Amino acid sequence: MDEPRPDWERTPNNNLSQIPHSSQSKPSTHLTTELRQNHAMFVGQEGLRPGWRIFLYVGMGIIVFFVLSSFERLIPEHGAGFLWEAFYIQAVLAISSVIPALAMAKIENRQFCVYGLGLRKVRVHLFCLGLVWGIVAISVLMLLMRGVGVFSYGSVGLHGMRIAKFAAFWGAFFFLVGIFEEFTFRGYTQFTLSQGVGFWPAAVLLSLMFGGLHLIGNVGETWLGSLCAAMIGLFFCFTLRRTGSLWFAVGMHASWDWGESYLYSVPDSGGMVTGHLLQSSFHGSRWLTGGTVGPEGSVLAFVVIAATWVVFDRVYHAK
Repeated sequence: MDEPRPDWERTPNNNLSQIPHSSQSKPSTHLTTELRQNHAMFVGQEGLRPGWRIFLYVGMGIIVFFVLSSFERLIPEHGAGFLWEAFYIQAVLAISSVIPALAMAKIENRQFCVYGLGLRKVRVHLFCLGLVWGIVAISVLMLLMRGVGVFSYGSVGLHGMRIAKFAAFWGAFFFLVGIFEEFTFRGYTQFTLSQGVGFWPAAVLLSLMFGGLHLIGNVGETWLGSLCAAMIGLFFCFTLRRTGSLWFAVGMHASWDWGESYLYSVPDSGGMVTGHLLQSSFHGSRWLTGGTVGPEGSVLAFVVIAATWVVFDRVYHAK
């Protein structure tokens, strides 16, 4: 004889069948909508949205920097140790800007060269042209300052092999500066942000950030020098647009800084380097000399940048 079953077992679905269908589906529909909204916040038609990709890129860069910079203490402090420490940190900054982009290229299933800095096929001719343009541009600026009577070359401060040694050292150092600053502000970030807002809005935003960081991070920097840095950054974006590569900008950036800091021995964004070639000097209005900033804080720098922009536009036509 079968035992009587409890009422809840004999009632189908515990009376859930009596609940209206619309009441049962609401929680599920609401949850699905929330999941879709959260998914759309992170992922677009082309995968992870640009803002989150830049966030990942910067985050990985910070981690790589702190890991590698921890080895700085292994460099001996005596003698020229402080110079090698500065060189090592600059190398770490360059590596910290490139390594995360290599990882992001894998994540995004892209070739690394689309970020403007091909490593397997270095655009040597563009890099060399950039070197020439940079040294010519800073030389024209110094000649203008000399012409209006606010700059003197002075005497040579180095002799013998020290001239070649410091020239090579600062050449390599500013090459690393060019890699770091160009790829950080006009490489991966420029490519990624352009997908969200377009090339020129991204270029303007990142160039303003580039100039702003000069004002925040460099002792002796002024708002005029910061604006000049932003304008130079925007010009480098223009060279990227016309050449499709960052190698021209890297070369020009490196030789401009090398000519400014070592060859003409003047302040670069408020700082002087050890082992510069000349005992040069400024005298006169800070609007013309740039004051503590150096030539980048001079109003004459804007004249040179404008002229460089016009000449480059004539040489490299839009494609």
